[in-house]
Amino acid sequence: MLDQALDEIKTSPNLPALQDLRVKYLGKKGLVTEQLKGLGSLEPEARKLAGQEINKLKTVINDAIDAKKAELELNALNEKLEKESLDVTLPGRHYSPGGLHLLTQVINKLSDVFRSMGYDVEVGPELEDEWHNFDALNTPGWHPARDLQDTFWTTDGRVMRTHTSPMQVRYMETHKPPFKIVVPGKVYRNEALDATHEAQFHQLEALVVGERVTLADLKGAINQMAIALMGKGTKTRLQPSYFPFVEPGAEFAIWWTHPRTGKEEWLELGGCGMVHPNVFKAVGYENVTGFAFGFGIERLAMVSYGIPDIRYFYQSDMRVLEQFRGVL
Repeated sequence: MLDQALDEIKTSPNLPALQDLRVKYLGKKGLVTEQLKGLGSLEPEARKLAGQEINKLKTVINDAIDAKKAELELNALNEKLEKESLDVTLPGRHYSPGGLHLLTQVINKLSDVFRSMGYDVEVGPELEDEWHNFDALNTPGWHPARDLQDTFWTTDGRVMRTHTSPMQVRYMETHKPPFKIVVPGKVYRNEALDATHEAQFHQLEALVVGERVTLADLKGAINQMAIALMGKGTKTRLQPSYFPFVEPGAEFAIWWTHPRTGKEEWLELGGCGMVHPNVFKAVGYENVTGFAFGFGIERLAMVSYGIPDIRYFYQSDMRVLEQFRGVL
């Protein structure tokens, strides 16, 4: 039995098989244990000698099993270490670094430009109430200008803001003039999607309020912004237009050279004007004047970098994103 047991233990391939052998020989119904049960039928002297031999057999088998177990565990550990080993002489794997989205880069650049001009950068909620988004900006429910800003409403009567202008009202409710702020952020409108229209896009709003702020100050601020963005010698123009929250109102454009085509042309950026008296009335301001202007950030980025479709900004296409990693 001993030779058979030692041979089986020696050739045991793994720990589960070795455990089966322990049960086979040393378990409650094992072959060695069964021999111990038969000692009672022997004479005392023979029982003593037989018991010593069986205990010796049990000890040899148990020691052999323990030794084999240690060997199998060591082999398993070595195999695991070999699989998990790291060859430090191998060249490292190159992972492409991430980068800021082009729109984020443009927003950061615009924020830096306006900070250098003395403006504070503010942010506001994208989910607005009707009063801040429309009524306080001189656009009551019956006003036809609301048709130009069809948007998304929640069941509790709130609205996904259609422009960043509600922050004009929110800021004036909690601050006293004079001040200069800009508000970059995401806005929403119920648009038919095409190459130049998206249901969500970004705007940057500017508001300056104080004593004796004039249209000349507005023109000067736009000139200063254009020079900071496009360089010295950049020309700007104002063209009369209507917006319900300014009076008078205008659209502003800059004369620039397209960086890809080299073509010179007027680039319309957005709307501007002197803050309407009704807006000041809504926040309780008296004896002050101010101006505001705002423009679409996607439009500026599309024209500046030759992007033909506004939807490219939101499709997460790596072919587009990798082109504009760190362009500014």
